[in-house]
Amino acid sequence: MATMHDVARLARVSVSTVSYVLTGTRPISQATRDKVLAAMAELDYQPNAMARGLASRRSRIVGLLMPMDERGLGATETAFVTGAAAAASAAGYHLVLSPVGVGDVDDLRRLASQRMLDGAVLMEVQVSDARVGALQEAGVPLVLIGRTGDTSDLSYVDIDFDQTVREAVAHLVGLGHRRIVYVNHSAATIEAGYGPAVRTREAFVAAMAGHGLEPLMIPAEDSAAGGRAALAAALARTPDLTAVLVMNESAIFGILGELTTRGLRVPDDVSVVSMVTSPQVAELATPALTAMTSPGSALGRMAVEALLRHLEGAGEQHQQLLPCALEIRGSTGPASTAPAGTDDLTDHIPAARTGRHRIDPTGSGPPGT
Repeated sequence: MATMHDVARLARVSVSTVSYVLTGTRPISQATRDKVLAAMAELDYQPNAMARGLASRRSRIVGLLMPMDERGLGATETAFVTGAAAAASAAGYHLVLSPVGVGDVDDLRRLASQRMLDGAVLMEVQVSDARVGALQEAGVPLVLIGRTGDTSDLSYVDIDFDQTVREAVAHLVGLGHRRIVYVNHSAATIEAGYGPAVRTREAFVAAMAGHGLEPLMIPAEDSAAGGRAALAAALARTPDLTAVLVMNESAIFGILGELTTRGLRVPDDVSVVSMVTSPQVAELATPALTAMTSPGSALGRMAVEALLRHLEGAGEQHQQLLPCALEIRGSTGPASTAPAGTDDLTDHIPAARTGRHRIDPTGSGPPGT
């Protein structure tokens, strides 16, 4: 591997001159610069990344900051990372993944104080997220994948949850479904203000109201066992449910398993739609899941591109939403007929009018509240 000394010998200049060409810290004549660059090309010399960044005081490293647990990254989360990494690489930057959660603000401040990162992309954003303030105080440029409650001074890209939920509900209603339950993330996650969980809860209430239907949301722990428990709770509250809308990949296979255990067929008895899901995950199920497919790769790419524009001084505030795309597979079909003893006409009257169910948009109250 060629060194700076090799370049200096071939170009017949001093090592310090090669350094000045690399860093721009002193003026060098164009003729000398051309000799040095030609020697570098001939030797296939790859300058140290930190040396390249000295002139601009940059590391050419950007961080992707997101909390992680023992489950690691699933296929859907990985798409965000690969999109971000590809955009960084195309621009000559390195992307470093750092597992910094909302509770790790002190660690984040230490990371920012080391000036190793030129900028940061923040994922898994909460409505009130202390990491944003910490990075702003440290002067680290940032772009969010997600949104806080107040975005007036922030650049972000995010999923358009309103449109995504509205299209998912419309798909099910178009198939004749009137008893639709939404399985969200855990109650603790919602209480903590995790943006997607909060926004989809509100969007589901609005979408169901738009069709004159009653919303029922059930929180679920992020596990197969959590999915089974959520489905059991949903059936206890709405025994005649015909469709389940889910945004919890860790729970969805537990939901499918519980349906099978109870002798309910998908989609003949119950239709299932998975939201913010990758095709890889959707196709693992039998039948394959109808899904609102996540634009994760595009959002990861767009976030890094927006960040790099900020670093180059050419980036205005960037705020953009992308909806998930409906991809119909085998898990949705026409609503099943009314259960024995149920008035067919009543089954098509909005539940809020019949009094058979009451609105429970939080999913936190006991059955029948």
